[in-house]
Amino acid sequence: MSLRQQIDVLYIDESILVISKPAGTVSVPDSIENGNRSVKAMLSADYGELWAVHRLDRDTSGVMVFARDTGTHRTLSLLFEGREVRKVYHALVEGHPRWMERSISAPLTVDADRYHRTIVDHDAGKPATTHFRVLEKFARGAKRYALVEARPETGRTHQIRVHLMTLGSPVVMDRLYGNSVPILLSDIKRNYRGDRESERPLLGRLGLHAFQLAFRHPRLNDDMQFEAPYPKDFGATLGQLRKNAAA
Repeated sequence: MSLRQQIDVLYIDESILVISKPAGTVSVPDSIENGNRSVKAMLSADYGELWAVHRLDRDTSGVMVFARDTGTHRTLSLLFEGREVRKVYHALVEGHPRWMERSISAPLTVDADRYHRTIVDHDAGKPATTHFRVLEKFARGAKRYALVEARPETGRTHQIRVHLMTLGSPVVMDRLYGNSVPILLSDIKRNYRGDRESERPLLGRLGLHAFQLAFRHPRLNDDMQFEAPYPKDFGATLGQLRKNAAA
């Protein structure tokens, strides 16, 4: 299946295009090399000129909205800036958080080192607030994972990832802020009988999914809410954790 075929259109009208972005693709061109392989470029080939209102990290999957004209782009941008867009993410994290609900306000500075990481910076950082809620916990042997809902008020680069790391619960497979250890079926399945040497990971990329986006339609003035189903790898991993693990 081509990259373009992996992009599901959730809604389209004359003003907006809402899609489910696959993991492993950039939202908008960030270099000459991948300019034609960005989600925006691939969709523009089918739907004409598009304007990006927000972005998702390369390895984050989930719901995104594009504007189809400059007026809509302006209005949506103001909604995002005014925190009038409700964003809900689901993150699979390492370990079991010591809390069930937690809000964190920790100012962030983006692109703060040679690895382009975002850091908590109480002196010069920009305000950033995220609300978290544990949805499920999983345990199998020494392995501990949790499914966490994140509701960011602000939209700083890597905000959810940095805030979860700060709380001691980094997102699974977060090479920048956690570790690069994938989730393997052999680690969680009872009586696993496969070949461990050739085993492919259940989840071998960042465990973060933009689950829901809600806002008032710029032209129709209706309240709109969109949800992106879990990608195959994310959903299969949760299925195996639920089947083979008990918290």
